[in-house]
Amino acid sequence: MAASLVLSTLVVAAPAQAADAIYDPVPDQQIQSRLGLVLTEYAAFPKSEPNPAPTDQRLMRQARINTIMEVPDGSGRRAVPDLNGSLYFVRDGVPHVYLDVAGTFAPKFFSGRGLGQGFGYVAFHPDFRRNGTFYTVHTEAASAATEVPDYTQSGVIYHGIITEWTATDPAAETFAGSHREVLRIGFGGQVHGIQEINFDPTARRGDRDYGLLYIAAGDGGLGVRNTDPQNLAMPHGKLLRIDPAGTNAPNGRYGIPSSNPFVGRAGALGEIYAFGMRDPHRFSWDRATGKLYLGHIGEHAIEAIYEVRAGDNLGWSEREGAFVFDKTSTVACEKIFPLPADDARYGYTYPVAAYDHEPAPGWNCTSDVGVAVAGGFVYRGRDVPALRGKYVFGDLVDGRVLYTEVDQMRRGRDLAPIHRLALFDATGRSVRMQDLSGPGAPGDPSRVDLRFGTDAQGELYILAKANGKIWKVTGTREFADANVGDTRVRDTMRPSNWAPVTPAKWRFTGKQVILAEAGEQRPGPRRPFEYAVLTAGPALGAVEIRAEVRLDTPVEVTNRDVIIVFGWKSDTQFYYAHVSTDNTIYPHNGIFKVDNADRERIDYQWNGRSEGAAPAITDAAWHEVRVKHLPATGEIAVYVDGAKDPLMTARDTTFLSGRVGFGSFDNIGSLRDLKVRGAPA
Repeated sequence: MAASLVLSTLVVAAPAQAADAIYDPVPDQQIQSRLGLVLTEYAAFPKSEPNPAPTDQRLMRQARINTIMEVPDGSGRRAVPDLNGSLYFVRDGVPHVYLDVAGTFAPKFFSGRGLGQGFGYVAFHPDFRRNGTFYTVHTEAASAATEVPDYTQSGVIYHGIITEWTATDPAAETFAGSHREVLRIGFGGQVHGIQEINFDPTARRGDRDYGLLYIAAGDGGLGVRNTDPQNLAMPHGKLLRIDPAGTNAPNGRYGIPSSNPFVGRAGALGEIYAFGMRDPHRFSWDRATGKLYLGHIGEHAIEAIYEVRAGDNLGWSEREGAFVFDKTSTVACEKIFPLPADDARYGYTYPVAAYDHEPAPGWNCTSDVGVAVAGGFVYRGRDVPALRGKYVFGDLVDGRVLYTEVDQMRRGRDLAPIHRLALFDATGRSVRMQDLSGPGAPGDPSRVDLRFGTDAQGELYILAKANGKIWKVTGTREFADANVGDTRVRDTMRPSNWAPVTPAKWRFTGKQVILAEAGEQRPGPRRPFEYAVLTAGPALGAVEIRAEVRLDTPVEVTNRDVIIVFGWKSDTQFYYAHVSTDNTIYPHNGIFKVDNADRERIDYQWNGRSEGAAPAITDAAWHEVRVKHLPATGEIAVYVDGAKDPLMTARDTTFLSGRVGFGSFDNIGSLRDLKVRGAPA
């Protein structure tokens, strides 16, 4: 790529040509893992209300809980902040209010504008047991505040304030003591403020990092042409590191560590640890290696995980992820472009894992797609051995829980593959977070508002603002791992054992079942046009189907398909696995149910707008397909070419038994080496 791209604040050239724009920046789909987390409800929080009453209905949650963490005093208490103003302590799963942050700062405190406004986070000094010190961040309207920010953007409308609290008795169940203001930052927008504050849990007394407070400050939500994240004279769009016990900061209320990377640099704030960020939402340290990982919420395209080191520049808004961001565009959509050949000279740091937004066709680029990364933790606990060494994170909007292998998240290398975890409730029922979190926000019914937390032992917790609940990860199990039974259907390839919808369209050779002529739409509900049912053997409940299939429609046809039928009761009641080259439209490459109505997509992989699981078959070769159905739990899994992880998964309990079959919507294809075993209905 020639240097005709917009590169950095140091070198500005003409914009790239629109033809070079990238519209599918992370083409690899997330891998559905056979591994699933067992979630056991740990705590539920009372209803809380934003103040003032919000205009954005996404703020109407049961409780806007943001994380859970261990109080570092050996008491077993856990702390949970609610954006609407309460700091809860939780003991044995029972929460109570420890500190009313909203009441302390009323009437200036506000939480009713912006998804992150209010009492955002709490961080306990690692020596809290002795010094009783902890820190909070909250927001105040600039119009109500009498204090002047230490740093500010133009047109400031709210302040983000870090407060130090000192408890008279650290062991008390409610706070009594004193507080003082440490740092106040003015923001020109109502989003992307101070997102998280925290101490490095891997630092020990005497270490350089011990007792230093990290602060993730967003860019203020002022738009893509905001240059503040690249401006080292401002704290916005930065990860800051301060010594709250020091006094050498300009306001005299905290210290600037001498080890910070920009200390002594003319025109740069010494508080800056790393910069070039839009919305540095959550960060955590790997307790085994001390590496710092940050979940960064993107603009139009990229949700990313970074390994952050001192002095790093993540590139925003010259870069979005590992792409050039064209903020000079005069149309509704800013575009992203490939990196230039000489990109190394700019010194940007790029993600170690990332996924893209996958907007719906025709998206106008001005609305929220509904995608945002929720940063998580590298699991180093003991209770869930299968998770060790995995960085567990998710999407805060739709509640997907994801992981990458931490040893594959390497700076300067290819992105680490992202795996999607299955989820189970405490009874072993397969669920999605939307099932556990209940109805979403008004106008956004599927919104989970997912967050993560850990305790002193490194065990993992998952939170949802939607219903104000926390679940603990108490174990793992594999999806659809139960035995289906030992009854084997014989003579599966005998021609007389097949009943096609339209016999003239089929050829049965004894070794292959061939749909030689494309089917045609039939009256009744929308369903596959042509298929044949295997009549041999009994109808089966639990069943496993193994076969080799081939898509005989030419590869130039992108929407070609074959289907595997199971749970067949009648021509208008059955399941089918749709195996296709196309994964970008609703009716393709998924698991479906026909129940006296138009086919309904039931697999977990469809994102609801534009994309499902990776294309199952893209060539003209034979491919092994395995379908497993467990009616007792409703679990359905589809595997391709011997993969241990399923390509597609679903849960449905409509049909508890039935027959199997093979066919297509309006294409041609072949089947051979069919093996069917299960439990007779």
